[in-house]
Amino acid sequence: MHALLLSFGVIFVAELGDKSQLMALTFAARYKAVPILIGITVATAVVHACSVLLGAALGVALPTKAIAVAAGLAFLGFAAWTLRGDRLDEDEAAKADRGTRSAVIAAATAFFLAELGDKTMLATITLATKEGLVGTWLGSTVGMVAADGLAILVGQQLGARLPDRLIRFGAAGLFLVFGLVLLVEGLR
Repeated sequence: MHALLLSFGVIFVAELGDKSQLMALTFAARYKAVPILIGITVATAVVHACSVLLGAALGVALPTKAIAVAAGLAFLGFAAWTLRGDRLDEDEAAKADRGTRSAVIAAATAFFLAELGDKTMLATITLATKEGLVGTWLGSTVGMVAADGLAILVGQQLGARLPDRLIRFGAAGLFLVFGLVLLVEGLR
């Protein structure tokens, strides 16, 4: 349960203002919410399952203190990455906009490709080095789907009036706190 709640919180925060959340907003302008959420869920479940397995392998191979220090540094990096912000480039926006197949397939494909190497994938790998695998997978998947679901809901209701700067600073601050806690834990 600890792994599930921790992973949910970390990934939910990581997803705020992320490129895939921007994609969810884009898809929300064109498709109904349910098919988009199904596509996001399928893509996220697959990517995060791979992330958890990779994190578990790293967790077995590396000493605990080294993992905590590396995780702390990674979360500090995620804080900087979040402050920098994500933007959809023209090619990514075009992929999100032109989905001629079903919305589920379009969303699943776009989100799967967008998540490879993304900070939420890296955060899931980091969490899986120390936390329970099933809880980390379930929490990270639900956290991401919840954040993207929020983007879809907000995108459909409010359009482009999101306070992006406030969201970015809040998410970066939480990553900073997580990173510092992990560093202190690893260096003790």
